[in-house]
Amino acid sequence: NNGFTDARDGNHYNAVKIGDQIWMAENLAYKPSSGNYWAYDDDDTNVATYGYLYDWNTAMNGAGSSATNPSNVQGICPEGWHLPSDAEWQQLEMYLGMESGQANSTGWRGTVEGGKLKEAGDDHWQSPNTGANNESGFTALPGGYYNYGDFDSIGYYGYWWSATEYDTSNAWLRSLSFDYSLVNRLFDTKSLGFSVRCVKNN
Repeated sequence: NNGFTDARDGNHYNAVKIGDQIWMAENLAYKPSSGNYWAYDDDDTNVATYGYLYDWNTAMNGAGSSATNPSNVQGICPEGWHLPSDAEWQQLEMYLGMESGQANSTGWRGTVEGGKLKEAGDDHWQSPNTGANNESGFTALPGGYYNYGDFDSIGYYGYWWSATEYDTSNAWLRSLSFDYSLVNRLFDTKSLGFSVRCVKNN
């Protein structure tokens, strides 16, 4: 498909249908008027490729946690799109072959699902970019993260928020690695800066 344009700023995004879900095939690059967000290394030239890194409250745009599928949390996403819940990430993983028991566990799970999500080759991912074939069309990129003044892991890891909190201080997210074909389900501090992918409303 030809993707869509965010009416707020004119940014165009590729999108991909994976199972019954339609995902953005790029990281969100919307610059909000308030909140906490960062270009990697404070270098705006990184935004075109990797999008912005947002803290959880900014990604949620002040909404409360949601564990439902769909999340019904627009958050920072464009009109007609929403921030995926942990359950929506699990739906994606299971469509790509992960067993439900693994999808419900934490840490690095699955077998090849991460490889199906990652952009193939080493244009953006560091070698060996294990298992990467982008079979899903998700085109995951390693945008790294922001942590209290420091930026780290661009080229090596990608991190994406969910709309589901773990507790008052932490929220669930996903990460992918240059040297794994698995998918990491973890929770981390809401004040860290991670990438955002949005899902189209049904």
